[in-house]
Amino acid sequence: MNKDITLVILAAGMGSRFGGLKQIEPMGPNGEFIIDYSVYDAIAAGFTKIVFLIKEENYEIFKETIGSRVEPHIKVEYCFQKNDNLPEGIEIPVEREKPLGTAHAILCCDSCVKEPFMMINADDFYGRDAYMVGANFLKNITASEVEQYGLVGYYVKNTTTENGSVKRGVCEIKDGMLTKITESSIMKEDGEYIAKPLDGSCEFIVSPDDTVSMNMLLFTPSIFDFIREKFPEFLNANKDNLEKCEFLIPDVLFKAIKENFATCKVLETTATWYGVTYKEDTAQVKEALKTLVKNKEYPNNLWQK
Repeated sequence: MNKDITLVILAAGMGSRFGGLKQIEPMGPNGEFIIDYSVYDAIAAGFTKIVFLIKEENYEIFKETIGSRVEPHIKVEYCFQKNDNLPEGIEIPVEREKPLGTAHAILCCDSCVKEPFMMINADDFYGRDAYMVGANFLKNITASEVEQYGLVGYYVKNTTTENGSVKRGVCEIKDGMLTKITESSIMKEDGEYIAKPLDGSCEFIVSPDDTVSMNMLLFTPSIFDFIREKFPEFLNANKDNLEKCEFLIPDVLFKAIKENFATCKVLETTATWYGVTYKEDTAQVKEALKTLVKNKEYPNNLWQK
C-alpha cells in the first residue's frame, strides 16, 4: 500500500550525560552517525519523509553533516524546538536552557507533519525490524471512533547498558493494547533488572522479556491538537517548577488512553537497541555497527552510490 508516512527524529537534547552533541558523534566505519542508520532503515521500511527536530542554533551543523548525506535519498524538513513556543500568556524563566520535553518537541513539528508519523530519539539505534513493524502499522491505520496510536515495544534485556542506568518506560499491556507506562530508571544488578520509577514510587523487578518503550511511538496528526489542549494544564500544574519540568509524550499518550481519545497498540520487535547514554558506550556501539556491516546487514559506506 502506497501511503506517505513520516519519521520525526528528536534531536534537540543537549546530551548532558554524554558530554557533548552526541547526535553527530561518528559511529559507523566511514564516520556515519547513529542518525544515518535510522534514516537508512526508515527508507528501507517505506518512510517517505524525515523531519529533524533540532535546536535552531544547530541547524547549520546538521544541514552540513547529516542533511547533506541524506537529502539526496529522501525528503527532509527541519523544525526547531524553542522554549518561546508556548500558549498565550505563559512565560518560561529566561535562564532555562533545557528543552521543555518530548511532548513539546512533537508540538513544534506541527507545521511540518500532516501525515501519520513515527517518532524516535536521535541517539538511539533501533534496528531494522522496528522500522518495518512501525511502517506497516502506519500504512494500515483505518478510520475509527477513537484515534489509533502505536508503540514499538522492546524486551528489557535488549535495551540496557553495562555502564549505568537507562531511562525506559515499563509497559503494562492488556490484549495487545497499552494500558500504562511507568517511566523508570532501569539497571541490571546481580543478574536482575531493577526499575526505579521516576515519580519516586517503589522500585520493582522486571523480567528480561518484559516490554519497555524506547520512545518509538506512532501517531496520526490528531496528536497535535491533543498536546495543544493539555499543554496549558501541564504548565499550570508546574507553575512553581518551570525551570526544570518536562512535558513528556508518554504522559500525554497515557492521558489520551485514559480519556478514551485514543488506543495504543503495542507492536513487538526482537530488535536490539544500541545507544550512547554514556561516553563509555561509544566503543560498544561502534563494534556493534562494525559487526552488522560485516554481516552484510548494512553497506560499508552507507550512502555511497
